[in-house]
Amino acid sequence: MDTFRLLAPLHLPPAAELADAVRRTPLARALLELEGPRELALRTGLLEAEGGPGGELEVLRDGAPEEVLRLWSEVSFVAVHPAELGTEQDAVTLAELFLLGSSTEPPGEVLAGLGLVTPGGGLTPLGQWAGRRVFASLTGQTVPVFGSLADRDAPTLLYGLRSYSEDERREEVRGWLEGRDPAKAAQAIATVLADVSPLARTVGLQLLHAELGEEGVEALRSLLPSSKVGALAAARLGVERDSAAEEIAWVLVDMAASLLEYGGDSEQVVAAMAMGMNPGEQVETIAILPFGGHAETERVLLTLVEGHPDPAVVAAARKALRRARGLAEG
Repeated sequence: MDTFRLLAPLHLPPAAELADAVRRTPLARALLELEGPRELALRTGLLEAEGGPGGELEVLRDGAPEEVLRLWSEVSFVAVHPAELGTEQDAVTLAELFLLGSSTEPPGEVLAGLGLVTPGGGLTPLGQWAGRRVFASLTGQTVPVFGSLADRDAPTLLYGLRSYSEDERREEVRGWLEGRDPAKAAQAIATVLADVSPLARTVGLQLLHAELGEEGVEALRSLLPSSKVGALAAARLGVERDSAAEEIAWVLVDMAASLLEYGGDSEQVVAAMAMGMNPGEQVETIAILPFGGHAETERVLLTLVEGHPDPAVVAAARKALRRARGLAEG
C-alpha cells in the first residue's frame, strides 16, 4: 500500500446541519419515497426484502443527527466502494478529492446523488464526513475530525493529533483537558508514550514539554529512568543522561520513523539521520541501528538504501539491513 501524507483534520459543521444536508440530497429524497436504488436500500436496511420500509428508514426520516450521519456513512460506503456496489472510478475520484481537492475525472452521478460533491466538483462538508470512511478503507488512513477527541483516551488523542497544526492541536488539547485533573492527564500521556507510534510519541513529548504546563514537564521528568523513551525525554528537557549504544540506535530509528509516518520522503530522512555527520561517521552510526530493537528499523534502513546519495552509506545500510533481518529471525 502506498504511503500518503497525513491529511489535516476536517473542520465540519455541527451534526444537525450535516444531517439536514443528508435529507436534502437527491438520493435521500428518493429513498424516503421508497423509489431509490433497490439493492442499495436493501443492503443498508432502508428497505425490507418484501418491499416494505426497513428499520433504518425511520432514522433517515426522523432520527437524531448522529444516527442520520451513521446511516449516511454506511449508505455512502456501500454506494461508492468497489467491494460493495460502487465502481473503481467513483472510489478513485473520491480519494483524489480528499488528497488533492480535485480529480482527474468529473464526479459521477452517484457522488452527486449522495450529496458528496458540489456542482463545481469539489467535496461538500457532507462529502468530507461521509466520504472519510471510503477514503480510510482505500488508503489505510483515517482522517481526524477537529473537535472529536475530547472524550477519547490518551493513545487515541496522540494518534489523532498527528496531522494537526500547532494552533489546531492546542485548541483540541484544551478541549481534551476540560474536566480532567492536569497532573493525571499529563501522566496518562506519559504512560502510553512507549507504546504508541513514533509520530504519536513525538506529539506526546511536545505536549508534555510545551503545552501542559508544569504538570507536563513533571510527567516528562518521570520518564527519564525509562529505557529508550527516557532518552527522548532527556533530549526534550536538555538534561544529561547516559545512554547505551542500543538506546541511541532506537532513538535514531524512532526519529526517522516519525518522519516517514508523517509522509516524509527519503531525502528528509537522509538529512535527519546525517545530523551533520560526514559519510564515514554515518557508516559507523548505521552499523548500530539493528541493535536498537525498534519495530521500524527495517523500514528506515530500506529508506536509506533507496535514497542515500553516498555509495558507502548505502552499503552500510544494506549490511545493517541484513543484520536486522537476522536478529528478527533469530
